[in-house]
Amino acid sequence: MEFRTIVDIPKPGFEIQPCEEILFVGSCFADAIGRRFEHEGFPVTINPFGTMYNPVSIVHTLERMERKTWSTVFLTLGTNHVYRLKETGEIVDNCEKRSATLFQEEELTVEECAHHLRQAITLLRQANPDVRVVLTVSPIRYRKYGYHGSQLSKATLLLAVQEILDDLDNLDNPRNSRSSRNSRESRESRISYFPSYEIMNDELRDYRFYAADMIHPSEQAVDYLWERLVAIYFSLAAQQFLEEWRPLKQVLDHRPFHPESVEYQALMDKTMLKIAALRKKYTTFAK
Repeated sequence: MEFRTIVDIPKPGFEIQPCEEILFVGSCFADAIGRRFEHEGFPVTINPFGTMYNPVSIVHTLERMERKTWSTVFLTLGTNHVYRLKETGEIVDNCEKRSATLFQEEELTVEECAHHLRQAITLLRQANPDVRVVLTVSPIRYRKYGYHGSQLSKATLLLAVQEILDDLDNLDNPRNSRSSRNSRESRESRISYFPSYEIMNDELRDYRFYAADMIHPSEQAVDYLWERLVAIYFSLAAQQFLEEWRPLKQVLDHRPFHPESVEYQALMDKTMLKIAALRKKYTTFAK
C-alpha cells in the first residue's frame, strides 16, 4: 500500500557534475538549498546582493553581477508581489525598512513573470550560451498575503514557469544555428523545472516537515528535497563524489569530547590527508 503521493520528476537533459560552479538566485529557499550544495563542497554563489523573492528582483541581481560563465544556475521564485517606489516608479529589491507609505505594492501577472524570467535566461546565456537553468517555485508560504492569497501568488509563478517551458522557441540562444526543431530540443535540454513546491505539498504534507514557524521547511525537509534533487540531477560521477566526501564531512562535523587527545589528532591528520587527495582529484572542490 502507498501512504503518500510521490511527485514524478522528469529526468532533465543534463547532469550536474562533481564540484561544478553553481549560482543560486531567488527566495530564501535558494539560500537553504544553496547552503546544502556549499556544505557538500561545491563552489557556489548564493544571492550575492541578498535574497530576491520575485522575478524582477532576480533580473536585477543578474544585471548587477559580473558576467561569469556559470555552468548551472538555480532560479527560485518566491512571490509575484513587488514593491514600487512611488517617487521614482522603480521596483525595489528591498524596502530597507523605509516607511510603507513610500511604496506601492503590486502583483505581477503571469505574462509579466514569464517576461522577466525570459530576461533572466537571456542575461545568463549572454555570458554562457550553454548554461543550464533550473527553475523552481519556493514551497514557503507568505502568511502576510493570507493563505489563499499566497496560493494565488504561487499559482501565478507556476503558470509563468510553464509558459517558459511551453514556449522555448522564443528564448534567445545566439550560438544555436541549427533547424528550429533541433534548436528547441537543444534549449529544452538545458532548462528544467524542479518541483520543490509540489514535493512539500504532496509528499511532505505533514507539519513535522516544517520549522517552528510552520511556514519554512524543516532541516529534515531540506534534506529530503536534496536527496530527490541528487537522485534526478546528479551524474554518477557527482554521486560518487558525495560518497567519497561523506565520511570526511562527518569527521569534520563531529564535536569531540577530547580534541586534544592523541587519538583525535591522529584521526584529524588522516582526514586532512584524505581531503588533500580529494582536492587533487576534484580541482574545484571548495572545502
